Amino acid sequence: MRILVTNDDGIGAEGLRRVVEMAKGFGEVWVVAPASQCSAMSQCVTIRRSLTVHPEAYPVEGVRAYSVSGTPADCVDAALGYLMKDCRPDWCFSGMNWGFNAGFDIAYSGTVGAAMQALMLGVPAIAFSNKKGDMYETADHYMAEIAETLMKKEKLTREIWNVNFPGCTLAECRGIEWDVAIEPTPYFYGDYQTEAGENGSVILLDRDVYHEDHGERHTDVAALLHNKVAVGRIRSMVL
Repeated sequence: MRILVTNDDGIGAEGLRRVVEMAKGFGEVWVVAPASQCSAMSQCVTIRRSLTVHPEAYPVEGVRAYSVSGTPADCVDAALGYLMKDCRPDWCFSGMNWGFNAGFDIAYSGTVGAAMQALMLGVPAIAFSNKKGDMYETADHYMAEIAETLMKKEKLTREIWNVNFPGCTLAECRGIEWDVAIEPTPYFYGDYQTEAGENGSVILLDRDVYHEDHGERHTDVAALLHNKVAVGRIRSMVL
């Protein structure tokens, strides 16, 4: 099996490395990721300027790795349209994102955007995300099991799989909740701190506030707030 791994946090991200190490257990791995941080890019692609694709010495043995001076979706385009044109991947793994991609915030996600780009180009995809922080114990324990389970299912042609890990210890994790729905509200919400700018302008500072007290039953956010791994599907708007 051949797997393309990308992300939106950049080629040097810790979450990307963990997905690459997991993917190696399934076959040949190619890493094509943004040269810099590209969160909240959704499925944005670069037009009217060139992209630079640069080979990288990746810290996981036996994988081919490239950085791209563009968005997560650009990375998928560069992989499928150039780097892997004659050896297309069987799957695309996107992530692991630093922070949940759940609820309506999915719409902004570069991690999900890259997976959707792969799907639109005929490659089934899984997006992986973990709660912000440095606790990957639950993700490391369950990620390969979940990936194997999903890859054994009938390949989705109009949807991607979206997997979120609660970022808790394994002892605190309450298992996996499968086929969750998307929470019909944002997980993060805009609550700005302000500063006075020049010439009467105002500077808005994102305080990165999130909800801890909501979540409908059997949704991605509800599962995560109860320390469960959330696995669900996201439908493409165009397929």
